[in-house]
Amino acid sequence: MALTAVAELRRRAQRLEAFQVHRARLHGSSWTQIAAALGVSKQAVHRKYASPGDRA
Repeated sequence: MALTAVAELRRRAQRLEAFQVHRARLHGSSWTQIAAALGVSKQAVHRKYASPGDRA
């Protein structure tokens, strides 16, 4: 069914986004830069992807 394919694409896109955010952080990108690239607020991207150590 087409909806199953859409759901799988969404899961893959979410995993890819998380991976790329992690890579960007490892390579020195700021939360502001990542947020701008994703078209969301800094707070939203930080809340979604920050590790417990980043939240301190």
